[in-house]
Amino acid sequence: MSSRVKSGATRIEVEIEKSREESNWLRVIELAEQLKDKSPDSVCLADFLIGEGKLENYLEEWPPIEENINSAKIGLIEAKRYLNMVVTQAGIKAGVAMDAHLLLGKLQYACGQYADGLNHFRLADLHHIKEKKLPLRSLKIVAESYAVKALCLQKDDTAASKFKRAEKIDEMIKCLDLSTDLSLLYMQKLEKEFISSVPSSNTGSHSPQPPAQQKPLGEILEQAIQLAPALLLQQNKPELALERYRSSLCAIEAHGVNNIRLKLMCQMAELLLRGLLGESYKAPIHSAHKASAWKPKYYTSLNQFIPRNEFEEAILVILVAESMAVRNTVLSQSPEFRDIRLSAFQEAVAVYDLLAIATVRWGQTMLLEESLERSMKFSFQEAHMWKQYALSLMTINRYEQSLEVLKEVIQLEPNDPSNYLLAAKLCYEQLNLPQEGITFSTEAREKSLTSPGGLLGRCHLYIGIGYHLQAESTQLIKDKEQFRNKALANFRSAVELEPNDHLCRYYLGLQLALMRNIPEGQQHVCVGLDLQPEHSSSLHLLILLLTAERQHGNALLVVENALEEYPDSLNLVYVKAYLDLHEKGPEKALITAKQMLELWKNLYEGQTISDVPECDRKSDTRSVFQLYTSEMSDKDSSSLHLHNIAASRVEQALSEVASTMSSYNPRPGPQRAWMLQVEIWLLLAELYLALDQPSDVQMCIQEAMQIYPLSHQIMYMKGLLHMHKQEWSDAKTCFQNAVAINPLHVKSLQQLGLVYHYLDLQGLAETTLREAAKIEPKNHITWYNLGKVLEAEGEFENASNAMATALLEEQNSPILPFSSVPLCFE
Repeated sequence: MSSRVKSGATRIEVEIEKSREESNWLRVIELAEQLKDKSPDSVCLADFLIGEGKLENYLEEWPPIEENINSAKIGLIEAKRYLNMVVTQAGIKAGVAMDAHLLLGKLQYACGQYADGLNHFRLADLHHIKEKKLPLRSLKIVAESYAVKALCLQKDDTAASKFKRAEKIDEMIKCLDLSTDLSLLYMQKLEKEFISSVPSSNTGSHSPQPPAQQKPLGEILEQAIQLAPALLLQQNKPELALERYRSSLCAIEAHGVNNIRLKLMCQMAELLLRGLLGESYKAPIHSAHKASAWKPKYYTSLNQFIPRNEFEEAILVILVAESMAVRNTVLSQSPEFRDIRLSAFQEAVAVYDLLAIATVRWGQTMLLEESLERSMKFSFQEAHMWKQYALSLMTINRYEQSLEVLKEVIQLEPNDPSNYLLAAKLCYEQLNLPQEGITFSTEAREKSLTSPGGLLGRCHLYIGIGYHLQAESTQLIKDKEQFRNKALANFRSAVELEPNDHLCRYYLGLQLALMRNIPEGQQHVCVGLDLQPEHSSSLHLLILLLTAERQHGNALLVVENALEEYPDSLNLVYVKAYLDLHEKGPEKALITAKQMLELWKNLYEGQTISDVPECDRKSDTRSVFQLYTSEMSDKDSSSLHLHNIAASRVEQALSEVASTMSSYNPRPGPQRAWMLQVEIWLLLAELYLALDQPSDVQMCIQEAMQIYPLSHQIMYMKGLLHMHKQEWSDAKTCFQNAVAINPLHVKSLQQLGLVYHYLDLQGLAETTLREAAKIEPKNHITWYNLGKVLEAEGEFENASNAMATALLEEQNSPILPFSSVPLCFE
């Protein structure tokens, strides 16, 4: 194929060729008519140009898609007649017959006559066109011919045998690869022509940009570029599909292919995120592309970043796509830009959704938050993006800001109860705002009543959780009972509305347990476990309920069976250590605690190595969970309990001060993992204390202090060690320090009262123990210690009542407090 404009061409032929390259088809037809009149020898060429002009002009208005097939059969009659006039010996002599066959193949495809189209490509001998430099228009004709041939083969059903179908698919893939490369080369050359045609400016220093009205690739070529990798995926060849994406995206970008490049990036990211490659994934290599007249030019640089794995490649592709999507967004809210603004916004949303999947999967949520923050400037009143932003803020622990963003989401979607419930969960779980959480949950219930969506039961559940937290935080017995009754009523309503929701059963069982209705609580927990046997929190609660009924042997059997199914559950291992202590003695419990330390290393040690990429670190084999033991959840450092938030903030502030005044530095990695290890060291210390091995206790305390020196739990354990040594003054100081940080730590108050008693400060002892009784009125240890103090004060009747209360409460007391089970939402 060659240009028909020779060196001695007339002015009109030069004008025609220019108009063809600019796709000015009406002008081409007009000039071709003039050429026919002025040059009888060029009649064949003129007929070809008229047919070409009519075909292309029609397809610009009516793209070759299935919906337009019937109209194309009528609208292209004239174009078909002119092109058929030149597929003759005269056309061959004039050098236009082959081009006419190629255009007729395209025309037949537009008319839905795929077999006829393939026949024209065969007559044109398409696959034997020599690979050489072609003029712009000829380059596009060949690129479209390969694309149309592949599309015709896709539509043609004549191949009956399996071998013929495989042969047809191979032919399609070959055509699509050639079409893709030629299309990208065509757009690169077209942009170069546009830039060279723009006169340089003498008044400014910036480089002129290609005009915004530059025409895009067109329906056929865009379809072919996307079909090339898609067909390889259909043939279960993801490796080749990935290479096709890489090849297309490594070509130097041209202005007219921005939209298709954005689509290819999203499709490539989806391929990487779907995990289809598995072990067959190979990282891209920096290699020079083989020079060819039919290959586009590629980016080449010695300093190019080369991704090393699927994670890096997916993130890289999505971030580049984000930059393109953001560049295309429209900030103006004027009505005339509405359609363009919505189209660009939808493209950006698709990119951000992919970014959310990739970053969350590989633990790079900080990157997601930064990107979503940039998206806010063009996301005015777009609830989806605001909600994504709120969720990203949650993942990086910016809870207050997340709540403010969620309030904006609620304003944008006031009738969606799920938004209210998400805000309530945030208030309960992280912000120590139970009253606000109840307000959000109540509003969600009102919305669910007016527009049913299946969330009414969950609304009652969340209201109940709020009252449960308020009951746990208040020290007034009257208020505590009132909140617990409200919580119980809402949990019962939740179970009535959603009898098959294991979470409703779990919370109803927990509330009944806290109110010492052990049999009914156990009944609901067992129903919940029938509904969701894998719910480890329900297993935890069931074990404590069994111990409250003095069935420690059965509880130990349950926890052992549970650990066979869930060997990675630190929570259950912790409970087992206490059951071992109760049933088999401290030696057996110590073995379990040491196994717990080994388990922590297997689960979390990789996460605490700062120089290992987070995507490569070990993760828990189960869902994300925290260790909610009595020491972690008993109104102390667990972020999921109302009391603990204030205490943990005090500890964090003290630790920051300590880091500036001493050599203490926080350990690298997730602090949650380190807090788990602190709990294990303190458990070991408690068991060594039971074995009367104070030196080992001191070593465990030292290990814990290296991680988190100003924890009230560590101070509590140091106080126990001093009590063991009968160092009452030092013990008093330790317990006072623990209570100063967390005034609601019942165990510290119990021991402080006892130390006051041993120091013969009976008034202080009574006051301290009564404070502990306000916080946990059903704790038998508090009443027992109070009885000893009252006896020392000579109040024998009150002491007897306190001792009786201790005996009564002990009958229904679990081996660990019921408050040690987690506040969960799954």
